[in-house]
Amino acid sequence: MFKEVCVLGIESSCDETGVALVNIPAQGLPVLLAHALYSQIAMHQAYGGVVPELASRDHIRRVLPLTEEVLADSGRSLADVDVVAFTRGPGLAGALLVGAGVACALAAALGKPVLGVHHLEGHLLSPFLSADPPQFPFVALLVSGGHTQLMRVDGVGRYQILGETIDDAAGEAFDKSAKLLGLAYPGGQALSQLAEQGNPKAYKLPRPLLHSGDLDFSFAGLKTAVMVQTGKCAQAQGCAGPDLPPGVLADLAASTQAAIVEVLVKKSLTALKQTGLKRLVVAGGVGANRLLREQLNAECAQLAIKVHYPELHLCTDNGAMIAMAAAMRLQSGEQAATQTYGFDVKPRWPLDAITA
Repeated sequence: MFKEVCVLGIESSCDETGVALVNIPAQGLPVLLAHALYSQIAMHQAYGGVVPELASRDHIRRVLPLTEEVLADSGRSLADVDVVAFTRGPGLAGALLVGAGVACALAAALGKPVLGVHHLEGHLLSPFLSADPPQFPFVALLVSGGHTQLMRVDGVGRYQILGETIDDAAGEAFDKSAKLLGLAYPGGQALSQLAEQGNPKAYKLPRPLLHSGDLDFSFAGLKTAVMVQTGKCAQAQGCAGPDLPPGVLADLAASTQAAIVEVLVKKSLTALKQTGLKRLVVAGGVGANRLLREQLNAECAQLAIKVHYPELHLCTDNGAMIAMAAAMRLQSGEQAATQTYGFDVKPRWPLDAITA
């Protein structure tokens, strides 16, 4: 029988510092005891995007206070930690090194094993932290930052890529389109909020690769189409794109969001049909999009397909998903923690290339 284990997880792949504590019971799914998160959004807004060096320095300032906060909230101490997990990749090299260095130093000081975790696997398994966790096997739509992938998931570490983006991902399409409309960083969320006030049929924008016959994605052309349409609207109004009337901007935002969501929904349904599976997991930051959830829920309900999402506050990068992924790898026997404290990070690391 599996021995009860307490896992401390550290996330530092980009612009959020996350720490969490997860308990693996002798039987059943791991349980989240506490987590804390610090977002660097306000710091990076002045630059219109993430500045890697600033991100790394801020992780250094935040990670230990967040660890102390998590331990206090959980009622546990460092002595109760059995394994220290960290995000090994993909992500910004300097930011990853902060989390890896702290995790390995802490584990060495405690004489406890350490485990490097794939960031995207953290997102993929984050719905297991929800009140309604999925069961294997399922189709997963992973829409996180620069990644948009559809995959078949038969168990922990058993991932088959069905389709992925060949240029801009869905999250990048949201962010880049938002910038064209003059919206503040991070643009994706701002665009979704503005879209609530607009008409999604106001402008005819392309749905790239919608009828390609495969499960790959491409959103670079959509971004270009948004740029062209914004220019046309600006010329008609006699102003610069960001200075367009609020109603026009809202219609552009709604039309852009509708195009992205339609592609994600149709490709997801095709993947479910091709695999014959009746369960869909949606994970990553774009998975919090209201329109995406509404359309997936409606379409899947008609097909008797169950859809699972992470809790809204766990859609963005966080330590809970890293601790959970580590816990599920340990529990399944897919990977063992090690007391070798030399470490490396993998800024580029395909999800289907994970090895124990």
